Amino acid sequence: MSELPTLAVVGATGAVGTVMCELLSSRKNVWGEIRLIASARSAGKTIVVRGDELTVQPLAPEAFDGVDVAMFDVPDEISATWAPIAADRGAVAVDNSGAFRMDPDVPLVVPEINPEQVGNRPKGIIANANCTTLAMIVAVAPLHREYGLRELVVASYQAVSGAGKVGIDTLLDQMSKVAGDRVLGSRSGNVRLAVGDELGPFPAPLALNVVPWAGSLKAGGWSSEEVKIRNESRKILGLPDLKVSATCVRVPVVTGHSVAIHAVFGSEVDADGAREVLRHAPGVILVDDPATGEFPMPIDAVGTDPSWVGRIRRSLDDPRALDLFVTGDNLRKGAALNTAQIAELLAAEFTR
Repeated sequence: MSELPTLAVVGATGAVGTVMCELLSSRKNVWGEIRLIASARSAGKTIVVRGDELTVQPLAPEAFDGVDVAMFDVPDEISATWAPIAADRGAVAVDNSGAFRMDPDVPLVVPEINPEQVGNRPKGIIANANCTTLAMIVAVAPLHREYGLRELVVASYQAVSGAGKVGIDTLLDQMSKVAGDRVLGSRSGNVRLAVGDELGPFPAPLALNVVPWAGSLKAGGWSSEEVKIRNESRKILGLPDLKVSATCVRVPVVTGHSVAIHAVFGSEVDADGAREVLRHAPGVILVDDPATGEFPMPIDAVGTDPSWVGRIRRSLDDPRALDLFVTGDNLRKGAALNTAQIAELLAAEFTR
């Protein structure tokens, strides 16, 4: 067997980078040297990975010398600059940002669905899907293989951690301001007054509220998160003409994105048959017994790897349609775990 490959974690001190480091310590060890890389202000910090105290290095071209695989969890603009630099230095860049997802020369990989795509990387870059897409696609893909997907109508319920640490802090600060006041929410405007101007990355208060908006404004009034679900689902499933309509909603949940899905297929579907498909699907855990109060919920899915799936029903009005509910940890499978799984596929390639 060849020497174990060298891994770099770029953005190691961020919210997802921290989870990446935890996963490296808990998953099967397929790596030799591990380098932690972050911005200059984080350089010099130490993080324990696999029992070793590693010092964070500053982001620089030479940091990628001798690296086989580089996992990126940084903003789009930083990935757009530095992932190609890592590739030029000989590393395969696995990028968690949105910078390369729709590039036709960059595969968008979900290991449970299209692992063969890791070998198709002319730019030396592999993209990781958006966290909301990932929560639902591992459940949708096996149903597509069984019934032939034609259309998706989805509504997401996205946790504040999707906006980073500032999103979490904003919600918790707002909750502390409204806690104990039993009048709040009974009159228009009183929650806004209680919360004040500390809205963080959100356009409205999240405490005692839901906000039907996530992302930035795109053409036609769609949000960037809604467009990502459409475009990424098409690319991952290899269905460029798939009809997709999404409404993305931010909810007062710390971690765990959820999606309500209405899926229309090319053939008649059966709820029990769908449950059987999902029961054996990789990356999925079936939680579907409403009679006993068993539903997929973010308070249970947080800290776990699979997408939790339930509320599976055949449509009352269309025998070709299913309705279901999916939730998953947006910092694990929705980001760090999928990236780590892609990197592990590459590690196996390097050690053949």
